[in-house]
Amino acid sequence: MRLQISSRLAIFALVELAADPTRQASVADIGEKYGASAHHLAKVMNALGRAGLVQSVRGVGGGYRFVGNARRVTLLDVILLFEEMSPGGSEQGETVDRTEAGEALQHVLREVDDFARATFGSITIATMLKLVERRRQRKEEKRAASHVEA
Repeated sequence: MRLQISSRLAIFALVELAADPTRQASVADIGEKYGASAHHLAKVMNALGRAGLVQSVRGVGGGYRFVGNARRVTLLDVILLFEEMSPGGSEQGETVDRTEAGEALQHVLREVDDFARATFGSITIATMLKLVERRRQRKEEKRAASHVEA
């Protein structure tokens, strides 16, 4: 499954900001880290602000800071701000989908969509922070092990 760029950027920005809710980051800083245009990211941040997940801080050193609840906000909550993930998945419409094989395939695709929706609904921003930290630690361990071998 592929998420739209806006959904991915929103998740990246929230993970970045939720890592330290007292810190604020500018659109330019976040965009540079994740290779996103400031214009596109600004639209994403505005949507996150309207949803009450981030707050903009004006003035020198301004930017955005996380104001949501990292233990309650799920990836599904974020994704639904930018794209539709209707339960039940794909609609039948093509002629081949009206065959028995097509209907069976649609059933499988609906199940996949339901699983994806349930998974996104079970993963919070706090869980993502833990996953990011684990990956960071593994990289550091590999780096340290390679220095010992060299």
